Amino acid sequence: MHYDKLIINIGQLILPQAASTPLKGEAMKQLNVKEDAAIAIQDGKVAWIGSNTEKDSVKADEVIDARGRLVSPGLVDPHTHLVHGGSREKEMSLKQQGVPYLDILKNGGGILATVEATRSASEDELYQKASSHLERMVSHGVTTLEGKSGYGLDTETELKQLRVMKLLKETYPINLVSTFLGPHAVPPFFKGNETAFLDSMILLLDTIKEQQLADYTDIFCEEGVFTIEQARRFMKESRDRGFGVKIHADEIVPLGGTELAVEMEAISADHLVAASNEGIQQLSESDTVAVLLPGTTFYLGKDEYARAREMIEQGAAVALATDFNPGSNVTENLQLIMSFAALKLKMSPEEIWNAVTINAAHAIGKAQEAGTLQEGDEADLVIWEAPNYHYIPYHYGVNHTHIVMKSGQILWERKEGNAFYLS
Repeated sequence: MHYDKLIINIGQLILPQAASTPLKGEAMKQLNVKEDAAIAIQDGKVAWIGSNTEKDSVKADEVIDARGRLVSPGLVDPHTHLVHGGSREKEMSLKQQGVPYLDILKNGGGILATVEATRSASEDELYQKASSHLERMVSHGVTTLEGKSGYGLDTETELKQLRVMKLLKETYPINLVSTFLGPHAVPPFFKGNETAFLDSMILLLDTIKEQQLADYTDIFCEEGVFTIEQARRFMKESRDRGFGVKIHADEIVPLGGTELAVEMEAISADHLVAASNEGIQQLSESDTVAVLLPGTTFYLGKDEYARAREMIEQGAAVALATDFNPGSNVTENLQLIMSFAALKLKMSPEEIWNAVTINAAHAIGKAQEAGTLQEGDEADLVIWEAPNYHYIPYHYGVNHTHIVMKSGQILWERKEGNAFYLS
């Protein structure tokens, strides 16, 4: 058989288990790794996987020598705030001085600063800024990701963010899932009248559905933001209109957002640092994916991390994400999050790889298109500057990618020590 591309001399080839439901508990601890492998690509799809000893009998238009490197599926980042205006680097020194966040907020900083910058930016400006972040994510091995709105807190800007994400989806050769996070915070004008603001966000749902601007909706359910009852209402209204639902849950206070996610059959519940024992138990009995964001805990200087070990041991499905955003975790590097998962969440290398591939794909409804490398799958893969799968979380803070490929086409490649993004 003659193929378009053939990758030979693969030291280790990661082949996560494909499944109709996310990997849970013991299954997360299992990682199929093929040693001394080769893989062929035809028409953008994986056409053949075999032993490297068979390479001489396989012909291809282009042969890529992996030279003993690790190869994995393209990474999946299931929680980012990709489209936003401005940045908030000046707040870092204020936080270091112990200035309370509420004081920063009162002086026009915090999330309100990002809201103002996003409202002020044109769609082209937002597109150009988001493009640079997206390209950096790709350069770190991500070929599938989710992006949320939520920095508009008004009708016009929320729709603007979603239109920018739709344009990114149309112009970049990646899988991009769009999520409407209108109820991300309560604008000052609506303080004390949160129901009226939530009403305005619910009114947007029909327009978003008609214009096909989002696949999912999300809400920040937390003390001082939106209550369990308000979140339940928003999620129900979203489901009634055909959206999948997600939730920012139990990040600071064990409010019961984890339990609500299970009740509402959310595809994911995100953050979960303060998830209760009951919430974790219910999560383990469901297919809702726990999307953990250890980079956010680290960046905020907190000591308590999500209880990943308990979640996995009790049988829950766990995924990892950057939570890239301008306020609480300013990194596009999912590899760094893999290291935090090892160091702070005490996850094994096998669990970590499953959490950034197949389970992360399940968390955004893309398990049929991303997260695995089976024959017939899209050839979304990464060749790593690493000898084995243990190495990536071990050697932290740098970019280990050698080649990033989407549907058999090279998106990013490192040459002679320099990186080139190929659009």
